[in-house]
Amino acid sequence: MHSSPCPFCHLMFPASQLERHANDHLEEEEIRRDMELAQQIAISPTSPSKTPKNPVENGMLFERSSEKTCERATTRSDGSNNCYGEMSIDEKVLHLVSLQTRSTFFRVEDGLMTLLRNCLESEQGNSTSILSGSVIHFQSIESEDIGWGCGWRNIQILSSHLLMQRPEARQVLFCGAGFVPDIPSLQRWLEIAWERDFDTVGSEHFNHKIYGSRNWIGTTECAALFRSFGLRARVVDFGPKEVKSPFISVCGSNPHKNSQGKRKAVEAYGPIDKILLQRESRDLDISHSGSSRHDLCNLADSTEFDKCFTKHAIGRQALVDWVWNYFSDNKFNKSGSQGVIVTEKAPLYFQHDGHSRTIVGIQVKHQLNGMHQYNLLILDPAHKTAALERSLKENVGWQKFIKRGVHTLKKPQYQLCHIDPGIAHSEELEQLKTLDSNFLEF
Repeated sequence: MHSSPCPFCHLMFPASQLERHANDHLEEEEIRRDMELAQQIAISPTSPSKTPKNPVENGMLFERSSEKTCERATTRSDGSNNCYGEMSIDEKVLHLVSLQTRSTFFRVEDGLMTLLRNCLESEQGNSTSILSGSVIHFQSIESEDIGWGCGWRNIQILSSHLLMQRPEARQVLFCGAGFVPDIPSLQRWLEIAWERDFDTVGSEHFNHKIYGSRNWIGTTECAALFRSFGLRARVVDFGPKEVKSPFISVCGSNPHKNSQGKRKAVEAYGPIDKILLQRESRDLDISHSGSSRHDLCNLADSTEFDKCFTKHAIGRQALVDWVWNYFSDNKFNKSGSQGVIVTEKAPLYFQHDGHSRTIVGIQVKHQLNGMHQYNLLILDPAHKTAALERSLKENVGWQKFIKRGVHTLKKPQYQLCHIDPGIAHSEELEQLKTLDSNFLEF
């Protein structure tokens, strides 16, 4: 059985046990931080105005302060006082580091990705599946973020992987907190990223404020947040040539947000993008079995109908090919059955108009006619983690939650955020402040 080292203690564990073991480390880290905070409170002056009983109450994060500090408070447009606005960036970071709250999640005892791997291995037929390592699923909660929080939940899902699988990311992400913060804390981190001039054009759309709101966010906000910690977050756009906006329209977004020239459409980031940009004249391997042409086009003329169908299928296949090349890292061939492979690649933030999800892997099935059938392997914050766990443990019905074929990609535009290895410093970090993307035409 394949074994891998724990990213925390470096002991070797079978792949089926590694995710559960790593989760234990995260819980131990949270207990340690709670004990440290309790000790700090115990030895601090017993002034109720300086020591809040609950740093997060009614969604208001570290807004309380002593009366002396609030004497300098500014006034918001709604008439409320805001002591936080008087702090320097460094002071805001120090407050947030000490008061950010770990997000709750439904714990899957054996690890969600381990259960998914077991189900994929049990499938009949020749196929190759490539999966990210450990990932925690964060579901939207009805009383908190149903209807608007999918972007934040996907950031949490992606963060869980980075914390468990990339030691260098764990050291810098959320200033070394070692856990995934809740949505209010993430909103504060995004505001700090904007204040540090990461994606200044994008921040203008939100008037530089996101904390406490229910505004939808997208791929660019995800990239800006991760970039502010030095992570090499990259954005890739897929869409028709006539629509080259790097900002997919979600609820509350501005479709003209690209007017200040954030896109560099001809840029390529890393070997994967460069390979795809060099394939302009290459025929793509199309898999659309079981899909209805009338779902794609409604044209009376059969010639135009076929052209529309082919263009649609090839376009969506470009996205799927990109995802395959990303996870395979040019190390695995599509031909032949190679079972299930766990890669070091991080999951992908996956955005389209109105919703976002997380791609945690990809599967290619080798059909008898020589064609390839692809399935993106996706975690959706809208799904209940308990339902996912149950379907995977029983190996019944999990496909409807996780598998998405090429024929399901019906939106006119898609956007991905991927995070390359390593940490940016100095000049590279400054360059990351300007958000741009690579555009691939459908």
